[in-house]
Amino acid sequence: MSSAQAKHQEAVKRQEKLLERIERYEQQYDLLSTQQYNLDKNIINYDKQYNKIQKKKDTLSIQQEKRKIRVPKLSQYIIDLQEKFQRHEQKQRDLVQSLDHLEKHERTMYELDNRKDQVMTVFKVALANLAMWTRDQYFPDTYATATWDRLAPFFRLPGIIRSNRQTVDVELRPFNDRQYNRDLHLLCQRVNQKQPHLPDGRLLTFSVASRSRPILDLQQRRIA
Repeated sequence: MSSAQAKHQEAVKRQEKLLERIERYEQQYDLLSTQQYNLDKNIINYDKQYNKIQKKKDTLSIQQEKRKIRVPKLSQYIIDLQEKFQRHEQKQRDLVQSLDHLEKHERTMYELDNRKDQVMTVFKVALANLAMWTRDQYFPDTYATATWDRLAPFFRLPGIIRSNRQTVDVELRPFNDRQYNRDLHLLCQRVNQKQPHLPDGRLLTFSVASRSRPILDLQQRRIA
């Protein structure tokens, strides 16, 4: 996120310079108005001098309008960058929380040497990153800040895998909760829209099994 921070700092500096320039040109405009007001009407070239000053004022006004239009756009750009940075920080906090949760609920293991602990840490980080990446890529927008506790039921769903030379279809068993099922159907739809492929080139698809299909029939088909 160093790039986003740099862009944010650069945008803030541009905004400061823009506001300073607007203020400086406002002062120039006021100075021209004062000169115009103080012109001696009795001089021969009064109209020429007056029009010359007015032309400068008109040019300044046009330039000021353009600058003032840029101010809200630049301000919104800065806000967008700040929100982007805040979302990244939130994701990092979620990742740390997910790792803490995994550490608290991991099964007791007998340590043989430190190398195995290091391998497990790598796997935990990889799993947490994979879960967060899957959330950001495919889950509905309501899960944008979801932690592992909320995502875990989706990753633990049982199902059936069917494959052929072209495709691998994963049919997931539905939840007993309507809201979860709506989210599950939307999740499958978003995955299928992006048409992910496995390393061997086969298309990966997801679907939700019909509730009317008996569980025994699913088990028999899995054995077959």
